[in-house]
Amino acid sequence: MQVAKFSELDRCVRELRTAAEALVNAADSICEFYSNRPPESPTPQPELNPPEDAPITLEDVRAVMTTKSREGKTAKVKALLTKYGAVKLGEVAPERYAELLRETEGL
Repeated sequence: MQVAKFSELDRCVRELRTAAEALVNAADSICEFYSNRPPESPTPQPELNPPEDAPITLEDVRAVMTTKSREGKTAKVKALLTKYGAVKLGEVAPERYAELLRETEGL
């Protein structure tokens, strides 16, 4: 009976850690979003189907990474950021966004 309680406790702790990671990622995204915006610029409306030659933006990559994190792949998303020498998405060089986006979509 003790083993079952520990197993349940372990599961709860893992779920709490996953939820905490998601909250930290959300807070980081919110902070990054508001710190990178010009103060008086209107919010641009995203294109539903951007042209093929359109440059990949930070927001494009963030949207896919957020989706993957919500799918439970937060650890893999963080590993990709580390691979690109960053702790946060804003630290990734813009010229590497397309490559990072492709890898993120492949998770």
